[in-house]
Amino acid sequence: MRSRAAEVEIVIRKGKPAAVIVDIDRYREMLEKLEDLEDLKSLKAMRAKPIKFRKLDDFLRECSPDA
Repeated sequence: MRSRAAEVEIVIRKGKPAAVIVDIDRYREMLEKLEDLEDLKSLKAMRAKPIKFRKLDDFLRECSPDA
């Protein structure tokens, strides 16, 4: 089995790292983890706010296209 480090290639331009090439599966894993972290951040922000309840009729009236 290959190690994760073997799946990464660094592109150097003018003596400095300019880009990274990773295996597509590893890239997808990274994107999924990033999305999960963003979701958790949003959830934490939502939980910090007080919960407000309203009547269903009021909600439907606000959301109707005729409003």
